[in-house]
Amino acid sequence: MKKCCFALGLISFLLHSCGKKTEQYTVNEAPITESVYASGIIKSKNQYQVFSKTNGLVEEVFVEEGALIQKGDAILRLSNPSSRLNTANSRLALELANQNARGEKLKELQVGIELAKNKYLNDSLLWLRQKSLWEQKIGTQVELEQRELAFKTSQSNYRSALLRYADTKKTLDFQSEQALNNSRISESMEDDFIIRSETNGRLFNLLKEKGEMVTNMSPIATIGDDKAFIIELQVDEYDITRLETGQTVLVSLDSYKGRVFEGRVSKINRIMDERSRTFKIEAEFTNAPETLYPNLSVEANIVIQSKSSALLVPRNYLIADSFVLNPDKDKVPVITGLKDYNKVEILRGLKKGDVILKPGP
Repeated sequence: MKKCCFALGLISFLLHSCGKKTEQYTVNEAPITESVYASGIIKSKNQYQVFSKTNGLVEEVFVEEGALIQKGDAILRLSNPSSRLNTANSRLALELANQNARGEKLKELQVGIELAKNKYLNDSLLWLRQKSLWEQKIGTQVELEQRELAFKTSQSNYRSALLRYADTKKTLDFQSEQALNNSRISESMEDDFIIRSETNGRLFNLLKEKGEMVTNMSPIATIGDDKAFIIELQVDEYDITRLETGQTVLVSLDSYKGRVFEGRVSKINRIMDERSRTFKIEAEFTNAPETLYPNLSVEANIVIQSKSSALLVPRNYLIADSFVLNPDKDKVPVITGLKDYNKVEILRGLKKGDVILKPGP
């Protein structure tokens, strides 16, 4: 009885095995598109994050989140008492320097110059007169020498007064200019406490409120064009050499499920991100969704090549990307062309209507 059951099982297994057919495929022609997959986000054109140049507490907020904003418009003002005191001190120093530049010190030196000049002219006349008398044998040589010494001394004092005035004026002018520069620097730093927009657009988000601390390391807001958007994509380093500007991009968004939008590659960043091993590229919509928002996630296929009619076989029918099996299970060498996720173009080795077998596991 046991032998009979064993024989029946063996026969059943053999019949089942013989009845299992190998999958086959008939080579035909169809369109094919080869593309590179990429993922990324939607960004507003000219989108940028606003940072502060300095640290401080938010003293006043001038705009609401979502508002349209113009270049130069104030977003918020920071408070920093020490900076305001420095600005006030710089202004006081500038006023003092200006007063000195046009004040009593120079007037005093000018009076000294005038006195030295008058004495110099007077001693010059006396010396010339004494010299004339000496030529007439009148007077003594000692008197002549005394007049000459007095003349030369007053001449030297006059020149010294001129030099002293010039040096003092130069110093005061330098101090005045220095104080002016310090005042401008302080005012510029004071202006840094008012955060302004660098472009026209919409204030998409405002990350700080009144009373919060702001540092130059954390963003304050995001601003961008609310009418024009770009597609920012990350492409694997293995695919980047196949991309060029102008290529068609087919885009799908979670916000518009079941719809595909079209764009074109507009920019390729030539530097690879070392952490993700990807390249950043940008594309612009040629037909865009009705409504877009920054940071929406997208998936895209960048079209490398396409043909309206090509000889195609399923990719899983290939052996080592170079052979297929004919009905006699013989390996037939083939040369492939374009590839998509499911099928591959056959350039040589098969013709339309040929039947091939799916390789076993």
